[in-house]
Amino acid sequence: MSETSRRRSLRRNLLLGILVPVGLFILVNAFSLYHQTLQAVNTAYDRTLLASTKSIGELLEVHGFDEAAQLRVTVPYAALEAFEADNQSRMFYRVSTRDGRIVSGFDELPFWRGTLPTHNTYAALVDFYDDVFRGEPVRVAVLLQPVAGQDGRGMAVIQVAETLELRHTLTRKILVDTLWRQAVLVAVIAAVAVLVVQRATRPVRRLSAQMEQRPEGDLTPIEAPDAPRELLPLVHATNQVMSRLSHLLENQKRFVRDTAHQLRTPLAVLKTQVQSALHGDIEPRQALTEINETVDRATTLANQMLSLAKVEQLRQQPDESLNDFAEIVRSVALELSPLIADKDLDFEIHTTPAPMRCHEWMLRELTRNLLHNAIKHSPPGRPLAVRVVADANSSALTISDSGPGIPAELRARLFQPFSPGNVRSGSGLGLAICSEIVRALGGTVQLENRETHGRIEGLDATVRLPLAQNPA
Repeated sequence: MSETSRRRSLRRNLLLGILVPVGLFILVNAFSLYHQTLQAVNTAYDRTLLASTKSIGELLEVHGFDEAAQLRVTVPYAALEAFEADNQSRMFYRVSTRDGRIVSGFDELPFWRGTLPTHNTYAALVDFYDDVFRGEPVRVAVLLQPVAGQDGRGMAVIQVAETLELRHTLTRKILVDTLWRQAVLVAVIAAVAVLVVQRATRPVRRLSAQMEQRPEGDLTPIEAPDAPRELLPLVHATNQVMSRLSHLLENQKRFVRDTAHQLRTPLAVLKTQVQSALHGDIEPRQALTEINETVDRATTLANQMLSLAKVEQLRQQPDESLNDFAEIVRSVALELSPLIADKDLDFEIHTTPAPMRCHEWMLRELTRNLLHNAIKHSPPGRPLAVRVVADANSSALTISDSGPGIPAELRARLFQPFSPGNVRSGSGLGLAICSEIVRALGGTVQLENRETHGRIEGLDATVRLPLAQNPA
């Protein structure tokens, strides 16, 4: 069985969520109804038993007074037959004195040894209890009947027992009739639930069919004007995912297109240089030097394009690790110290702690590109300053070189891919990588010429990035 077939559908979950509680409620209600019906039937037939005891009490005669009283009674069967119904139940009686001596009736019927209830709903000295007589369960009514006449006065204990067939039959009949009606009610509820669930899930099925019919590669937003409010968050989230996928796919296509276009030129140059060396047009040492420079440019270009692609990859994979921007800037400056020393630059660095939650590689690549450009364009022996400052919400990295600056018309397009300031010395990807990293981190980057009395003294590259709100 596949994973899809093992999963319950939304319709089944809704139906089970509706019908299972209703079914459990009906079972509990049926159990409660049975006991309530039995109690009601017992109450009704207990009155019949009380009436039968009273009818026997009216037949009692007494001779003598109190302890010396002698009771006599003659109970014809017709006196009890009137209280038997449908020949389904049988009645037995016993008339005794207070001390248990039988006067009339069934001697094997156990004598009552109980006590009268404290709160009695009947205007008589009566008690009801369940017992077993001749192996059958019976319901017994006990009446303490005072007997008085001209010849004496005494107290009789009258017991009338009835078998329970009629009571149980009537209780079952009431219960079955009620269950039939409840079964019909459950069927109606199930039919209505199926209809309502089918209607409620129709937009889901329509949306699913719409997605299945889409051609491969179609990542346009989903149009669901008739979707219920409960589905709108899902539609919105799906559209966001499709938008990110479309953006990622477009970046991949652009990366492949740009890679093919940009690498074609150095490869063509490399092929020309090799052919020239083979034909003997230039000296071998000069040819190897030119080939080495072309390979270096191609390698730099490939590494930068891979870095540009990695920025987009990391953008889709947020990292919650905590990094100190100041510490990373110092580490990158130490890595590039040979280049700084090679140009004998007057290097100065000042940093304050700046905790950030992001990929460490992004901060390193951003700092490396900006600092490498500053070293590259700074004249030998001139100042180069790096500062990292932080306030309550953001940090700022400023790299100040002593280069010739950048014209305003060129500054606007330097952050676009393959727009170098000098086509002979760059690929135009360094600042594009910085721009993508800053955008992924939710910051800003600016290039401003530093002027004194109208004279350009260098360039300030300033990056502002948000700090971690909860650095702990």
